[in-house]
Amino acid sequence: MLQRIAEAVCGGEEPLVIEIGPGRGALTRQLVQRAGRVIAIEVDPVLAAQLESQALPRLTVLRQDILETDLSQWGQAVIAGNLPYYITSPILHRILAARSVLKHAILLMQKEVAERAASPAGSRTYGYLSVAAQLFARVEVLFSVRPGAFQPPPKVDSAVLRLTPQPPVVDDPEGFLRFAGWCFEHKRKTLRNNLAPHYEESLIGAQPEASLRAEQLSVERMAALYRRLKVAGHPHLQY
Repeated sequence: MLQRIAEAVCGGEEPLVIEIGPGRGALTRQLVQRAGRVIAIEVDPVLAAQLESQALPRLTVLRQDILETDLSQWGQAVIAGNLPYYITSPILHRILAARSVLKHAILLMQKEVAERAASPAGSRTYGYLSVAAQLFARVEVLFSVRPGAFQPPPKVDSAVLRLTPQPPVVDDPEGFLRFAGWCFEHKRKTLRNNLAPHYEESLIGAQPEASLRAEQLSVERMAALYRRLKVAGHPHLQY
């Protein structure tokens, strides 16, 4: 399994790989065989010291919190990591914030979260995380990983996700993501109801998507709705 992940990270030899949360270095040992340089970011000082003691070639260990690390500071790189389920979404946002220098990211995470990130519009699991990820990247689930592949085995299945950066379909991603958050605020409600606190009823009612739920809109169609409403310039809207 680790070899398969390492091959996905480094199709050929990569000059630089940034590994998030290397732990005891199981994946790290695979990566240093394929990459020109590996920067491993580990917040746990005990695990970081253990990894340093292995004296792996071409490896730099940084004792830092990934949520406080600017991943773009080293220039163009591939990012890899086994993401803790409880902070997967914030780490994904941190990775996508470095998209200008990101070649691609290969991430092991809880299968449910990976599937949500990659879900297409109209599916049961499509939601805000799907839009936030797909706005900035092509998102693909590469393969699943059963609990027995880990020691000790977790209680959930895992999956390997690939993010490949792509230009966002809007000029102001922050404003659009705030708008997307409004759209998904109550998943079972229509856009007319979810957007009511932010726009006059007549403006929302005039949109062809008013009677739809947010999960029915692709990123592109949601972006088109956002642009139309922004052009309308309604004073109640706070971008």
